[in-house]
Amino acid sequence: MEFDRVASHDATTITGEQREAAVVVPVSTRAGEDDSHHVLFTKRADHLSDHPGQMSFPGGGREPEDESPLRTALREAREEIGLDPRAVNVVGRLDDIRTVSHYSVRPFVGRIPDREYQPGDEEVAEVVALPVDGLTDLDNYESERRDHPHYGDIRLHFFHVEGYTVWGATANMLVQFLELATDWEIPAEPDRVADRDDELPPSVRDQV
Repeated sequence: MEFDRVASHDATTITGEQREAAVVVPVSTRAGEDDSHHVLFTKRADHLSDHPGQMSFPGGGREPEDESPLRTALREAREEIGLDPRAVNVVGRLDDIRTVSHYSVRPFVGRIPDREYQPGDEEVAEVVALPVDGLTDLDNYESERRDHPHYGDIRLHFFHVEGYTVWGATANMLVQFLELATDWEIPAEPDRVADRDDELPPSVRDQV
């Protein structure tokens, strides 16, 4: 993992959105497995009205008491998965992204201890550690280009690893992380071009 490239990345900042949010992209190193790296995700609970079952990074909306976006990300990660902020080695950050719900989201990459993490609130159904080797395997990746009603022409990314699918805004952040921290590159062309009204792949159809 090239964490130095993440640290030196000159991340873009988005301003002017109605609300701010921040997430942690948590990376652990598993001893005894050739020091393999894993990325931690949360799986949203099925009872939620927005994006049920979707894979996300720990994080959430900035509250008035949060001194900074980083404080937001660490506070939310503690609440969602029990991650001690003092145990996070923040390596750097990725580009801010915009969401259709008028959030600007700031992703921070952090190295975390390799241990079991459990859901800390009712919004999180499961905490999942996926291997970087699986995320960078192109056999586990697909993408499509489609006309989005809010963003216009976009490319959607789908990572299918160990029975889980990472897509949406989380996949966009994951793409940049993998391109910075590994030798993985997005294939030059998408697997397909979809019309605006075409259904999403079956693996994510219920997560909207």
